This record gives sequence, C-alpha cells and structure tokens, in this order.
Amino acid sequence: MQQLKEILLDARELEHPKPLEHAIHALRELNETNYFYMIHRKNPIPLLDLASEQHFQALSKEDNKGIWHIFICKNPNIRLNELIESHV
Repeated sequence: MQQLKEILLDARELEHPKPLEHAIHALRELNETNYFYMIHRKNPIPLLDLASEQHFQALSKEDNKGIWHIFICKNPNIRLNELIESHV
C-alpha cells in the first residue's frame, strides 16, 4: 500500500466559522490515498455529522490537555484508530 498523505489543519487559533470552512474545503480533497487531520480546541460535531452524511470515516479523540484530534478519510481501509494512536 502506498504512503498515505496527511492534510493537516490546526484550527486551535481560528475563530468560528473558519475551522468548519477550512475543513469542508479539505474534505473535498479527500481520495483513497489521503486523510484529513484536524487539531481543534473542541470536538467539531457539525463537521463529524457532515463527514458521516458523506459516508466518510471519522474519528475524534480528546488528549489529556483538552485538545481534540479529528481524523476523517474516504478510504474504508484506512485504520483511523491506528492513526489517532500515532498522533495523540
């Protein structure tokens, strides 16, 4: 399997609605060989709902500092649990 490309968005300093706008743009870029990784100060429920409606895989996890790590991908073979564990 080829190396997965990460599309990263650190949204911790962005004000509403910029994180969602940037994330929606990133979701349009997703294909079988990449994934979206967002770092945020809260769990972006609207984004997760949107990803689910588009039949993407999505997973979010809060670290011990209160920072949220969100992973979204189009490829059903990507193991998001493994990606989260390698980043958080």
